[in-house]
Amino acid sequence: MIRARAAALGFDAVGFTRATLDARARDGLAAFLAAGAQGEMGWMAARVDERADPRALWPEAASVIALGLSYAPEGDPLANLSRPERGNLSVYARNRDYHDLLKGRAKHLAQFIVARFGAGVKVFVDTAPVMEKPLAAAAGLGWQGKHTNLVSRRHGSWLFLAEIYTSLALAPDPPHADRCGSCTRCLAACPTDAFPAPYRLDARRCISYLTIEHRGPIPPEFRAAIGNRIYGCDDCLAVCPWNRFAVAGREAKLAARDDLRAPPLADLATLDEAGFRARFAGSPVKRIGRARFLRNVAIAIGNSGQPALAPAAARLRADPDPVLAEAADWAVTRLAASPVGKDTPEGLT
Repeated sequence: MIRARAAALGFDAVGFTRATLDARARDGLAAFLAAGAQGEMGWMAARVDERADPRALWPEAASVIALGLSYAPEGDPLANLSRPERGNLSVYARNRDYHDLLKGRAKHLAQFIVARFGAGVKVFVDTAPVMEKPLAAAAGLGWQGKHTNLVSRRHGSWLFLAEIYTSLALAPDPPHADRCGSCTRCLAACPTDAFPAPYRLDARRCISYLTIEHRGPIPPEFRAAIGNRIYGCDDCLAVCPWNRFAVAGREAKLAARDDLRAPPLADLATLDEAGFRARFAGSPVKRIGRARFLRNVAIAIGNSGQPALAPAAARLRADPDPVLAEAADWAVTRLAASPVGKDTPEGLT
């Protein structure tokens, strides 16, 4: 009955597991934090006991219902990387914020469980100390690939996740076997070598972390590798061979907006606070704010090799945000120093 209701609500995957995590998941989390690989994401360590044990977060939890919604893109998600005058946003950020969409549907499913079975429930969508990927793997939705993300035989690497903790005792589904085999495409695809070993991520080197979570200047050693990625990175996800079985996601609210498929960097660089908020209303991009987003845009302009973009970066050198101003100055200097940068207008270097 729960599976049927989840499918009726639009979820593409649902599975059940006990409200516990195995030693591998707990040890992996401990090693990740001990290495400082979380970077500035202090919230990961702040409630580590609750993250490592669902019952520490909610003692009444008996089972976890793992839910998945496909956001598989149409076409090549990396096509924009060959268009340096355009910005590339991660596939998941080209329309509405998935957190709102998933949480609303998960709450409807939770209400059904309460009404039908009288059980207690708590709903989570990336908003609490919950190890979503290990729980989804334990519930049979897929397995954690060598890129540390969930991989599904049906949906590839393109699943949004939500969880319902419930006091209802449900028969667990068998966990999914790891089917990565000898493949290392995801590891080789990473532009910044963020995987020190298979199944291990150093977030401090990850472009998604650097363009979204990291608040300060992007370390110079990673700037060139970022290319035109202005919000997130899909490289390790996109090259997974299991994606060939994935059908494009059917949720219209997650389909790419025309103005976010490949936005011109020159246009994005002109956004003031009001323009940024209007452009990204309802988008996950909005949460990082204008200054951090335009920092990323400036880095992309510097990587573009397009002298015509130098004036757009130059205007940002006077921005009151020092991190943005520094990134803009770097972009202008880099364009001027590039082989094609000799045509940069006088006075911009």
